[in-house]
Amino acid sequence: MTMPAMPAAVTRFFTASQSGDADAWAGSFAADGVFHDPVGEPPIVGRAAIGEFIASVLPNFSPFLGLTPREAHTVGNRVAVAWSGAAVSLSGVPVNWSGINVYELDDAGLIREARAYFNRAIFQAQLNG
Repeated sequence: MTMPAMPAAVTRFFTASQSGDADAWAGSFAADGVFHDPVGEPPIVGRAAIGEFIASVLPNFSPFLGLTPREAHTVGNRVAVAWSGAAVSLSGVPVNWSGINVYELDDAGLIREARAYFNRAIFQAQLNG
């Protein structure tokens, strides 16, 4: 699938999610980046902590198919992306969810802050279903 036009760090965020590469995924963030996953939960602060968080989530799925961007809108150093996610739980249950991420990039083009808007209850209900 062709991705919508997005700044390089945001494209890396999605590409790394699809390949399940926690280091590359975290590498799309600035060293002091902040990830709200989802908004309303305590933010994850710092590239290292973001990488640890992602690395802790991925082993819960086989496979984790990642996030696929559907639409992207860039204004200055801010980007809003509508996406869908897909994975299969370790017990074989398909999990599908969607949301919108809003990114703010730093002067180097890395993600300074990412806010993920999705309904965690819908995601969790599929795992518990």
